[in-house]
Amino acid sequence: MDIKTITSAVTIVLAVATAADLAAVLKRSLMMLQLNSYRNERFTRWFNQSGESTTPWRLAACIALFLTLVNHLPSVVTLGTAAIIVIFNFISLCRRRYKKPLVFTPRAKRLYSVMTGLAIIIPAVTGLLTGNLATACKIGLAEIVLSPIFTLTANVLLRPVEKSINKKYYDEAAAILRSMPGLKVIGITGSYGKTSTKHYLHHILTQEFETLMTPGSYNTTMGVIRTVREMMKPYTQVFIAEMGAKQPGDIKEICDLVNPEIGIITAVGEQHLETFGSVENVCRTKFELADALPADGLAVVNDGFEAAKARKVDNVACQRYYAGKDKSIADAVDYKVTEVTYSPDGTKFTVEGPDSYRSEFTTPLMGECNIANLLGAVAVARKLGVPEGKIAYALSTMPQVEHRLSTKRTPGGLTIIDDAFNSNPQGSSMALDVLALLDIPGRRFIITPGMIELGERQYDANREFGEKIGDCADVAIIVGQYNREAILDGIGDKLTRENVICAPDFATAQRTMTAMAVRGDAVLYENDLPDTFK
Repeated sequence: MDIKTITSAVTIVLAVATAADLAAVLKRSLMMLQLNSYRNERFTRWFNQSGESTTPWRLAACIALFLTLVNHLPSVVTLGTAAIIVIFNFISLCRRRYKKPLVFTPRAKRLYSVMTGLAIIIPAVTGLLTGNLATACKIGLAEIVLSPIFTLTANVLLRPVEKSINKKYYDEAAAILRSMPGLKVIGITGSYGKTSTKHYLHHILTQEFETLMTPGSYNTTMGVIRTVREMMKPYTQVFIAEMGAKQPGDIKEICDLVNPEIGIITAVGEQHLETFGSVENVCRTKFELADALPADGLAVVNDGFEAAKARKVDNVACQRYYAGKDKSIADAVDYKVTEVTYSPDGTKFTVEGPDSYRSEFTTPLMGECNIANLLGAVAVARKLGVPEGKIAYALSTMPQVEHRLSTKRTPGGLTIIDDAFNSNPQGSSMALDVLALLDIPGRRFIITPGMIELGERQYDANREFGEKIGDCADVAIIVGQYNREAILDGIGDKLTRENVICAPDFATAQRTMTAMAVRGDAVLYENDLPDTFK
């Protein structure tokens, strides 16, 4: 076999490897677009801030591209080396595992088809026109380096299509809701606590009504639409819609569709400040729910947050609730909790409400934030006429919401507090309070990467978090680099050096904890950053 034949074979191998690697890179890029809610501006911000431009596979593609441009070495050597690099690059991408892998929804399939079509057409046409496969390989390698361009472009090109499809689904959901005039719709929003409150209220209301709630984190307009189209039954009596927001107008858009009669605002705090810009904007957006309620409706607001407490609601009846220890706030609200006692089996507490209402409850849940979420649910249940006995039974059998301050005991004698879903300043503080209040003979561990999406408050909030870790935990395992400096600055010298461990990833943190923890210890998992953060 002569050198020309070998070079041709190597070029074909490089072309196949480049095509496969490009497909894998585009798939990963689409996954990140999906994690950023298919919004180009959020995807671009992630790309610029995450170090994505210098990832190993992108740098490897740059090296491979450089080799194909080298002319003073034999082509079989440069192209062969480039092929080896690209093959290893492809294998590395295929073996990588993500916390939230790409979900090939119909929209994702459409985007991927357009992305790959755009990426294929340029090198394909070039190869056909020039008859030079090596040139097509060079273009393909350049496209790997520039892959985000295809993601952004495909998303722009498909906007009219997605808008048309979404309008069709919107109209179908609206028609279903119009056909059910007796349906009671309850909206729930808040910087945090909305998912837990939704689950708690659903558990209570199912004791009396045929109740549907948006599942999981279906808290966008399209998530609510999908719930109505796929899960709503003609006999459904109550629909609980969780309403999330990343920017002003998001809550109003959902309200315009479902027309809620009752709205619960669980919290107004420092969450998603990178997109909202300020707590004032967060408050304005969350209260779009209250503003959308009819005159005979009811707003239920958690006054445990200064911005929520200060926000007047005068377009509809409003009941305020509070589960904290500040007597000045508790004395001013409609619903409050008193006589709270924690035990290994859960919490016992008393609820006081309007018209001299007073009732004792027990629940397997722990933590002030969970009690506050239960309190909001109790207020709505009473408004809808759920009997007292059924409310009490529901609270006593309340299932824990996964990853939201849920607790369990392992066979090895460890107490696990799982608060891994979405951390925020107030929620993380309450989780640490629960860790500190546990009656255990051993040490208290926390595994955390800190909190995200806090804008200008990012460093300060994580430093304050570190200070509280130093007060409430015995061993701190800090995951990743994103908030490491701030948390360590907050911990300072409150914990000894050997009890503050920095781990590059969660798997390492878990192995470290397993090696250190013994029977009688407790472990708090606080937050679990998505793949868009390191």
